[in-house]
Amino acid sequence: MVNFDQVPERTGTRSVKWDLLKSIYGSEEVLPMWVADMDIAVPEAIKKALVDRAEHGIFGYTVTDKAISQSVTGWLKKRHGWDIKPSWLLYSPGVITSLHMAVQVLTEKNDKIMIQTPVYPPFYDLVQLHDRELVKSPLKLQDNRYEIDFAAFESALKQGVKAFILCNPHNPVGRVWTEEELRKIGELCLKHDVLIFSDEIHADLVYPNHRHIPIASLSDEINQITITCMSPTKSFNLAGLQVSYLITPDNQKRKKIDEFFHMQGIKMINTMGITALEAAYNEGEEWLEQLLHLLDGNRKLVEKAFQDRDEITVIPAEGTYLIWLDCRSLNMSQDELKTFMQEEAKVGLNDGSSFGKEGEGFMRINIACPRVTVEEGLNRILTALDVRKN
Repeated sequence: MVNFDQVPERTGTRSVKWDLLKSIYGSEEVLPMWVADMDIAVPEAIKKALVDRAEHGIFGYTVTDKAISQSVTGWLKKRHGWDIKPSWLLYSPGVITSLHMAVQVLTEKNDKIMIQTPVYPPFYDLVQLHDRELVKSPLKLQDNRYEIDFAAFESALKQGVKAFILCNPHNPVGRVWTEEELRKIGELCLKHDVLIFSDEIHADLVYPNHRHIPIASLSDEINQITITCMSPTKSFNLAGLQVSYLITPDNQKRKKIDEFFHMQGIKMINTMGITALEAAYNEGEEWLEQLLHLLDGNRKLVEKAFQDRDEITVIPAEGTYLIWLDCRSLNMSQDELKTFMQEEAKVGLNDGSSFGKEGEGFMRINIACPRVTVEEGLNRILTALDVRKN
């Protein structure tokens, strides 16, 4: 069994989460539970692979060869039942990098691109930084669960949308879209000639009774219009190593994206990222299963902490290690809510409004950490709520 109880010391490591506390939250007393990386060490197999590579002592230009492609295709087949051809793969420093490239290559200026809000903040930049027009199709919160309003979804597509950016599992609301939902999305995009850019970086982080389904795996037709972006970085805490891949069977689309990567001077992935990817996919599955057990326990801990409280409602997560907290019953403005969390509770969470207007009144908490850290964060919030009530 992996020991996930050890609390790592991350200060002094140039950690965004820990070393920027003062500049972001104004105090080093704040417990950071925001940015989406884990306070958990990577599997021993990855550490060993990186150490062995470091001891070699030479870090020249590195290729992504057949063995790397086999690691990726084998993982997708085993974990997600998706058979892909190695020729469908392109490697990239990151999922968001890939999405930026796809937007620039496969759409034109002033094209309409649709997102489902509230959603991961960089999705807004993907559209607006490249002079595309943002179209929003807000998710519906019904009975404490987010759903897709398909009538509104199709109505938005009819506005002349060129591409739709899918987030599955969804960040921040934690939905793992079902096969039925994904088929409807795919069919509507086919009907209205809309490309799908699918961010599936959280694909491996799914809780019991839910299953991640790559939307491109549903049919050859949907596959042809989809650019799927995936990575081991969330699953294995490798974000700083910057390694990911995109998948498309369409030779023309893939060639255009590859050429654009080269135009930007991005011709290869860093040596350590490749090393970590291979070790993760070849030797990390048992560790991942144990991690999922920890995360499931942490998720339930959050739900239990607020089940008898009326101030904060937990949106049950089906995937990711990010929990969406509905704080609207506190009747605070968004600025008041942020101040309460960081100054009274002394917990650093993600501001819900950063995910769009539909996120106002919400906060996002990261539970990818030892159980004791989750308990500490929850105790701080509950104590602050009690103080305010009394």
